[in-house]
Amino acid sequence: MSMTLLRSYNFFYFSMFSVFLSFLPVYLSAQGVSKTQIGFLIAMGGLVGMFSQPLWGVVSDKTKTVKKVLLLILSASILVGTLLFQTTQLSLLILLVGLMYFFFMPTDPLTESLNFQLSQKHQINYGSVRMFGALGYACASLIIGYSSDHFGMGSMMVLFLGYGLITLLFGLALPDVPANAKKLAWKDLRAFFAKRETITFFILVFLLAIPHRLNDNFIGIYVESLGGNIRLIGQAWFLMTLVEVLFFAMSHRFVKPGNEWKVITAAGGIYAIRFYLSSIVTDPHLVVYLQLLQGVTFVLFYTAAIQYLYTIIPEEWRATGQTILAVLFFGVSGIFGSVIGGWIFEVYGGSMLYTVMAVLSLLGVAYSLLMAGRAKSRGRS
Repeated sequence: MSMTLLRSYNFFYFSMFSVFLSFLPVYLSAQGVSKTQIGFLIAMGGLVGMFSQPLWGVVSDKTKTVKKVLLLILSASILVGTLLFQTTQLSLLILLVGLMYFFFMPTDPLTESLNFQLSQKHQINYGSVRMFGALGYACASLIIGYSSDHFGMGSMMVLFLGYGLITLLFGLALPDVPANAKKLAWKDLRAFFAKRETITFFILVFLLAIPHRLNDNFIGIYVESLGGNIRLIGQAWFLMTLVEVLFFAMSHRFVKPGNEWKVITAAGGIYAIRFYLSSIVTDPHLVVYLQLLQGVTFVLFYTAAIQYLYTIIPEEWRATGQTILAVLFFGVSGIFGSVIGGWIFEVYGGSMLYTVMAVLSLLGVAYSLLMAGRAKSRGRS
């Protein structure tokens, strides 16, 4: 019963996440915000997230509860998001976007921590839970695209509020993750960050997260720049996350214990191909079809990253470790990518931006292969 509740929670939570992550840049653009300003707004949000995500992760570890902290910041997010999607003034948009990154973005690593630990407790595949989140994201993307095209941007507020309240109801019914009996020791966390394998892992995640987050932030605007409409943007996100559903269901076949690093590297190579092809096509429909590769790249990358993280971090610091991963994925990489990405798009166009994204993905693959080669050399010496 608890796993049915968890899957239902994931479906509606990621539906809610879709409104914010996928369509915020489109909403801001409709309010007259320039591409460069959108980049700075998202970068500002990423900066806020750099501090808020570890903060709420530490609160969760210290209070030994994931659920209560999650429900607290989820409630605040519903209120702030509802105000955000009916605001047109730039000064208020800046404030509300900042607050959303403070409250809403930390709900993602806490949700993933709940997913992973409850899946382990019930001895089921994590991907079989997370795929319902991807399914919710896919369905919501299609609904948001059609409703915004038919009823206008105001429908985003109604959808965000509706998805948020349903998510909160399912969240209240969920069991909490059992508290770890071990006492939290800061020296263990410091030792973890001092390890070579930790530093190497986080650098690789950072390199590959930048182009991924750039695509999240600018795919809608890129499709519009090629002549597409908001309905087509919704279809793009629908295809992306529909394939994610399939790959989350099969992720356990690809991500085996011990091969996480190789899987992340392979995902980086597919990222490079996907973004390069996106840079050379001129038909917005072809760009949308290329998003089918999202299921391969994101699912393999993120699932392998979480699994590898849980093998190297002290057990009692898992919620904090999950938030550190989220800070790199949504925060630091988002700040770096959004500011530079918005400027590149404004000055040189979307095609150049996607070329840069392909190059960054290749740099991630090259770094991974270099580190693997050095590890083999040390093993032989």
